[in-house]
Amino acid sequence: MTATAIAALAILCLTYFWTALGRFPGLRLDRAGIALLGGAAMIACGPLTLEEAFRAIDVDTIALLLGMTIVVAHLKVSGAFHALGVLAIEHAHRPFALLATVTLLAGVLSAFLVNDAISLVMAPIVLSVTRALGRNPLPYLVATATASNCGSVATITGNPQNMVIGAYSGIAYPAFAAALASVAAFGLVATVVVVWIVYRAEFAAKGALQPPLVRGRLHVGQAVEASLVCVAPSGRRSRLIGLRSRKAPASTSPGASRPSPPCFRMS
Repeated sequence: MTATAIAALAILCLTYFWTALGRFPGLRLDRAGIALLGGAAMIACGPLTLEEAFRAIDVDTIALLLGMTIVVAHLKVSGAFHALGVLAIEHAHRPFALLATVTLLAGVLSAFLVNDAISLVMAPIVLSVTRALGRNPLPYLVATATASNCGSVATITGNPQNMVIGAYSGIAYPAFAAALASVAAFGLVATVVVVWIVYRAEFAAKGALQPPLVRGRLHVGQAVEASLVCVAPSGRRSRLIGLRSRKAPASTSPGASRPSPPCFRMS
């Protein structure tokens, strides 16, 4: 291996390590700052030129991620997530039923919205309900986070990785969902089973649960508007127009620009 390749591998490993750790010793950096520092180190040490770094930015994926985050924000402000949580949890009269409900709700929402945002939105709801019931919140929070990851596998808009795959492959949204829905469903079932085994004492308790639910105000118009934005891409004739041209010529020369990825194809 060349010195440049060794430097690139070292920077990559260190960046992932410190990102997983969540902090950088001696510096007040969060995960985003550590990732930015790793990218700057790649440029400074030579594995990437500044032009290659700019070409590596996938504007289509960033734009879609931003748009989905805005939709999630509208649904949160409208009270839709709280209403769904109340509707689901009020029918969970046993700890295991509460676990299954939380897992299913987080998984389904993450299939159509960004999984990170769903985790952030669902966590306070789950935490408040479990604390009010006097239950251990940890199993249900673990299920929420894990189910968000598993459910997001099902569609292109579930997580940033799928967005990149959809952009470069041109796979149709329905075809992507049809191929991976079963994988996501298996993950949700596995989440329930594993959490139940690991925290068996929590689910061995007898007696019915009576969640103290507070029904907030639901702004129906805002919720419907945001929901339509989510449902629209599933139409057979709709297209998510990319920000870059689909007609960029491919080139095999070493210094040539990378071709732009194709737009998301929805039919």
